[in-house]
Amino acid sequence: MQDSGVKSSFVLGILICVGLALLGYIGGRSAIKIKEYERTVSVKGLAEAEYPADVVLWPIQFTAASNELTGIYSQLEEQIKKIEEFLRSNGIDPDEITISPPAITDKSAQQYESAVRAAFRYTAIQTVTVYSKKVEPVRKLINRLSELGKRGIVITGGDYRASTEYIFTRLNEVKPGMIQEATKKAREVAETFAEDSNSELGKIKSANQGTFTISDRDKNNPHIKIVRVVSTVEYYLAD
Repeated sequence: MQDSGVKSSFVLGILICVGLALLGYIGGRSAIKIKEYERTVSVKGLAEAEYPADVVLWPIQFTAASNELTGIYSQLEEQIKKIEEFLRSNGIDPDEITISPPAITDKSAQQYESAVRAAFRYTAIQTVTVYSKKVEPVRKLINRLSELGKRGIVITGGDYRASTEYIFTRLNEVKPGMIQEATKKAREVAETFAEDSNSELGKIKSANQGTFTISDRDKNNPHIKIVRVVSTVEYYLAD
C-alpha cells in the first residue's frame, strides 16, 4: 500500500516536471516570435521647398530735431505727409500704412548732460510702417528710398526696429504635400535598409511629422524662404 503511494507521487512528480518543461518551451517560443515581430527600423525623411514670401513688413524710420517742442511736432507731421504721398503715389494703399507715436528726447532734461551743448534741444524718432502683400512692388520701392532723402527727410538705418521683414504665411497650404514627401523619402530609406539586411519592410509602427521651420534662403535674399520638415517613421521588419 505504501509502495503504491510512493509510485503515484513519483509519477505525479514526473508529470509536473514534463508539464513545466513543456510550458517553458511554449512560452519561450512565443517570446521569440514576439521579439521577432518587434524588429523595427527608425528612419528620417527630409522635405525641403523654396517659396517666395507673401507679406512684407517695411518700417521707414526717420528723425527730426528742433529747439521748440511745437516745432518738432510740426516737422514730424510734414515729413509723415511726404512719406504717405510717396507711398500712395507708388501703389501703396492707405490701409497698408501705419504710423507709430514719436519718441522725443529732451536733451536739457537728461540727467547726465554732455559738456558739449547739443545743437538742438529736442530730437525725435518716428516710424511709418508698410504692411503689404505686394512684396515685389514694395521691394522695388525700397530701392528708391533715397528719394525721400531728397525731400529733406532724414532716414535712419542700422536699428533692428527699422529692419524690413519678409513673412511666409501659407504654411498650412503646403504642409500636407511636404509631409507626404517627407514620409515617401523616409520609406525609401527604410526599404534600402530592409534590402541590405535581407528583410522585408512591414507596416508603420509609429510616425512623427517633426517641426516645420521657415528660414531665409540667404542673407541677400530674405524674401525667398526655405520651408523644411523632417519626419521620423518607424517600420516593422520581417525575414
